[in-house]
Amino acid sequence: MSGIKVLFVCIHNSARSQMAEAFLNTLGEGRFQAESAGLEPGKLNQLVVKSMSEEGMDISGNRTKDVFEFHRQGKKYDYVITVCDEASGERCPIFPGALKTLHWSFADPSSFKGSDEEKLKRISEVRKAIKTKVVEFIKTLA
Repeated sequence: MSGIKVLFVCIHNSARSQMAEAFLNTLGEGRFQAESAGLEPGKLNQLVVKSMSEEGMDISGNRTKDVFEFHRQGKKYDYVITVCDEASGERCPIFPGALKTLHWSFADPSSFKGSDEEKLKRISEVRKAIKTKVVEFIKTLA
């Protein structure tokens, strides 16, 4: 990997960290190498896949990854950014060896209730918040 190495971490690696990874790799214009992983890797959230397609990003082929596997592989990152909500903050893992650890709190799409349309609306709000935070992050390192 070349560029600034960033790992986004959340509980299941099924939504928030996947969105942040896609945004940073796309909007970072090659200056960043982002990956994502979870404490308890789950299944990729298909409503998040649909929401990201609205941004022109296809994450349908992504797989969920285990943060502990990355640690066992000895991967090193310049930044590790946890994207868990406040309620899950204590469970959000810390990745050893990061030069800097940040926490960005976003609501967990897996906890959203209602119809798919209602969930998609809330996921869209989370997606926009993540994109805004990623753009701010890129600007701070410009």
